[in-house]
Amino acid sequence: MVLRIITKQRLKLYADNYPDAREAIAFWIIGITSIEPQNLAELRKRFGSADLVGRLTVFNICCHKYRLIVRIEYQRKEVYIRNFLTHAEYNKEYWKNGEWF
Repeated sequence: MVLRIITKQRLKLYADNYPDAREAIAFWIIGITSIEPQNLAELRKRFGSADLVGRLTVFNICCHKYRLIVRIEYQRKEVYIRNFLTHAEYNKEYWKNGEWF
């Protein structure tokens, strides 16, 4: 069973708010919903720049212009969308304290 995105509506909102990232978000959706990774190592076979930060996984979107932050439950095959930040917002690290959620 491939990964399933929970709260996919949030991705649509991000794409609407950041039109320059729309195509990259669509590409990410196709990529993430077509794989069956069991862990981060397997996920990185498709998304080489994915990083684990605590229990969250961070993806570079649109040539490192944006960061997509998700929580992946590998056993349940679910991806929970947490946030979509510009590079500058991500670097402030407020999101690590839950202030962006």
